Amino acid sequence: MENERKIIRLEKTESTNSVALELGEQGAVAGTVVVAQTQTSGRGRLKRHWLSPPGMGLYFSIILQPDLAPEHLPKVTLAAGLALCKAVEAEYSLAPEIKWPNDLLLDGRKFGGILTETGFLQGMAKGRKPFVVIGAGVNLFTPGGGFQNDLKECATSIADHTDRTISAEPLLMAGVSAIEQEVQRLEKGDFQEILEEWMERDGVKDKVLTWVTPQGKKVTGVSLGPDADGVLRIRDGAGVMHEVLSGDVNLVGKGPE
Repeated sequence: MENERKIIRLEKTESTNSVALELGEQGAVAGTVVVAQTQTSGRGRLKRHWLSPPGMGLYFSIILQPDLAPEHLPKVTLAAGLALCKAVEAEYSLAPEIKWPNDLLLDGRKFGGILTETGFLQGMAKGRKPFVVIGAGVNLFTPGGGFQNDLKECATSIADHTDRTISAEPLLMAGVSAIEQEVQRLEKGDFQEILEEWMERDGVKDKVLTWVTPQGKKVTGVSLGPDADGVLRIRDGAGVMHEVLSGDVNLVGKGPE
């Protein structure tokens, strides 16, 4: 039951994911949530900083222990992105989209992101069942004066797209519940159905992307969307297909998001 869920509420922390990882290593039960009013070192993908001003957003992490083989754990990020989209759709009647693998978009601008990390109980050998921390940052409001210079062209908030009253708590509970439901679907082997729903919300399919590989090579091509395993495919100007497992992916004309 929801009222039995352990929720750790913090005024300020470096990162809810860092706190959740530490709790997971100490044996925190699956379903434990860490939520903060502000983060001083909120983390995004590729070691980017997630701006977390107090009162402006929803910043939380949930600890889960999905019954998934290690090679399937990356799919959790896609499932969590779909879950948060559904929560925002239900709470605010908006139509968010997703940019592979973890960015949430409204009208092409980023308002949220997912960071999934894994850990092991202290003293447990590698190879034993890990736990997963799914962290989310959602811009509820736009800071006074707007977003910082480097974010003005690519960032937005839910408040910029609805006249409805916005509150962090209902979205927190809806988001946590939706994430658990989508991960349960993963455990049941329903990834293809999840992927189909994800692709209905793909915000960059058929658009031109730049991909900076982990080796620093730049590839420009059209996004064909994720394949059956959730791996992004980009077709370059020469017709060569590239499979994107990691690295930086951005729409042409936009900087890192």
